[in-house]
Amino acid sequence: MSYEKVLQAKEVIIGTRQTVKALQTGTTKEIIIAKDADAKVIANVASKASEVNVPVHYVDSMKKLGKACGIDVGAAAVAIIN
Repeated sequence: MSYEKVLQAKEVIIGTRQTVKALQTGTTKEIIIAKDADAKVIANVASKASEVNVPVHYVDSMKKLGKACGIDVGAAAVAIIN
């Protein structure tokens, strides 16, 4: 389900650092996090999303999430922008 959201989104931010920055600017509609990503890597994203009340959805695979974003490597976190 969330892979389709990423595919249909007009604008996405890929990567944990960029996702946190997007959360700080207040332009983020929702966050997609890969369950197989390192917990240390995604902890900051999940925490920040909770602080600013942005919904977080989880998917199974970093590789599939990266592919949905159109990149050849895995993605731990993706922000869907307003």
